[in-house]
Amino acid sequence: MNYSSSSMSISSNIRPKSEQEYMKGHPIKAWRGGGLHRVLCMQGGDDDGSYAKNSEAPASAITLSKPFLLTAIRTMKLFIQGEGDEEDSLSDHLSLRIADLGCATGYNTLATIDMVVEGLRERYIKECGVDPEFEAFFSDLPSNDFNSLFRSLSSNNTLSKNKPNRYYPAGVPGSFYTRLFPKGKLHVAVSLSALHWLSQIPDTVLDKRSPAWNKGKAWIDGAKKEVVEAYAKQSEEDLDNFLRCRKQEIVEGGVLFMLMGGRPAGSLHHPDSQLDDSDSRAKHPFTSSMDQAWEDLLNEGLIDEETRDGFNIPAYMRSPEEVKRGIERCGGFEIQRLEYQRIVEDSKEKQDEWIRDPVSYGRAKTNLVRATLRPIVEAHLGPYLSDQLFNRYQNRVSSDISLIHKTCFYGVIVVSAIRN
Repeated sequence: MNYSSSSMSISSNIRPKSEQEYMKGHPIKAWRGGGLHRVLCMQGGDDDGSYAKNSEAPASAITLSKPFLLTAIRTMKLFIQGEGDEEDSLSDHLSLRIADLGCATGYNTLATIDMVVEGLRERYIKECGVDPEFEAFFSDLPSNDFNSLFRSLSSNNTLSKNKPNRYYPAGVPGSFYTRLFPKGKLHVAVSLSALHWLSQIPDTVLDKRSPAWNKGKAWIDGAKKEVVEAYAKQSEEDLDNFLRCRKQEIVEGGVLFMLMGGRPAGSLHHPDSQLDDSDSRAKHPFTSSMDQAWEDLLNEGLIDEETRDGFNIPAYMRSPEEVKRGIERCGGFEIQRLEYQRIVEDSKEKQDEWIRDPVSYGRAKTNLVRATLRPIVEAHLGPYLSDQLFNRYQNRVSSDISLIHKTCFYGVIVVSAIRN
């Protein structure tokens, strides 16, 4: 179906006079790498465009990794000694500390903490006769919607009348690429569907005089060598910082469990291929339709080339080899499991439903992208043009029937390691 003639196209070429006047008086804001932490977050709230309502893919990844996380919990060291380190002195007030790093908001983080807490509680009661107390730390960047998270938590944290709290929660705002806790504080640290987000866009990618200037693309899949190398270097630095901090914060015998976007083993020397196959490359929310939506804004005169080329999605899919090398560089961790898995975007039944109703597919796909990218798009373009971009994106996705017939896979890397 031709995009320009599609009856499903959302007409938004003409903006109100007040919007025109607003844009003249308020130049487009260009965020740069050093300020990314102030705006990078999943879309808050609980409406149709929120992350809480559009996190099926992370939920599928977490479901996939659940057996691995439970295995780590069931085989980890039990912390049963009293302050005097006497083997027979079980503490009557044992407290275990768990952190979800990059928690975002919604069901996924709460379900993960519940799973870890209940898995550990079951072990301690069965093996030690002790029902420990738990502290659960929900950590993300300060821009995260902690208010929505804790509103959800208030109705989810009751165990029984005698034990009114499953755990004692706390929010910890800050970047997980820096220290967040005192030394030896944590018994379990998990980071699920977060570590593929970088701490910043490399400076060279934001410099239009640089060979790494990412002209005409919003992301790096299929980008030129210099762009991809800059991302890979930033990814390596970020992973080193993350592991170094967790090495100090996790107690000996504690668990570090990571689930991140990734690419297959054997792709170490091809980081420009961030996705596993041609269909995934065509259908992934960060690739073709996203670039076309930006091009539409440019062709309609709503933005200039520098504005388009200055936007880059701060995500990098590591290979298993890159993750393993990072852990080995850091030291202090023994890898229990490290593997690559693939998750299908939609079930066959859901895909058939989308084929019958492409407009609904376009709306759902756009809600997913909006939930993930709106805060950083809005920081770059402002509210009005941000809406225009997502309108163009929805037009593109709804009108490309061939896209709906393709199957998109998301690659993830699952890592379980013990602090030694």
